Amino acid sequence: MEEGKVILEKTRFYITLRRLCEELIENYGDFQDTCLIGLQPRGVFLAERIVNYLRTEVKDCRLEYGKLDITFYRDDYRIREKPLSASPTEINFIVENKKVILVDDVLYTGRSVQAALTALQHYGRPMSVELLALVDRRFNRHLPIRANYVGITVDSVDDAYVRVDWEEGTMANRILLFPKKNE
Repeated sequence: MEEGKVILEKTRFYITLRRLCEELIENYGDFQDTCLIGLQPRGVFLAERIVNYLRTEVKDCRLEYGKLDITFYRDDYRIREKPLSASPTEINFIVENKKVILVDDVLYTGRSVQAALTALQHYGRPMSVELLALVDRRFNRHLPIRANYVGITVDSVDDAYVRVDWEEGTMANRILLFPKKNE
């Protein structure tokens, strides 16, 4: 298996995560009427770490947390070569008139975020929606979608890809950039 170039190692990842959390605290205070929603499957790994940090650091944190599966809301799910398996959606609250923060690990074409916005409509009409992405691949967007909070920006060619390796129960082990996608 081809090894990628490490673009963010464990120590820098923790610093990046903490910076993102501090930006959220600065903008949302005690998170009243705010919910953070991790996009299944990989955005949830990041979202859970953010929620744990915020609930530890913010006194009387009122943040609600959910997990959203977007599998069948994607515009390309019917043209996949192999069957897709959905992850569970775990949102036990209504987003009506709430400030929503969507969380994903890598922002690439924007199609996942578009699907998330569509799926989110089943839970009410939010007051606002912002996006937090650990990695922004800014030169590969298909849709006019931009993250409000970005951990790291990666400029890469179309056939390259970014992978976040997660360690169970800890921070990310590393973020890798591969020259092209393995088939």
